[in-house]
Amino acid sequence: MQSEGTFGIMKNNRWYKRIVRKGMEQVRLEIFLVSIGHNLYKYHNKRLRLKKAA
Repeated sequence: MQSEGTFGIMKNNRWYKRIVRKGMEQVRLEIFLVSIGHNLYKYHNKRLRLKKAA
C-alpha cells in the first residue's frame, strides 16, 4: 500500500522508512527536516531544468 502524494515519494523514492526520534517535538522536527530536504531537492531540479531550457 502506498501513501499519498509527497509522503509516498519520500517513503518509496528517498528510502525514508521510519521515524527514529522519540517525543512529539522531536518527531515534528524530524518530519520538518525531511520535508525541507524534499523541497530543496525539488527546487534544485527545477532550477536545473529551467537553466537547461534557457
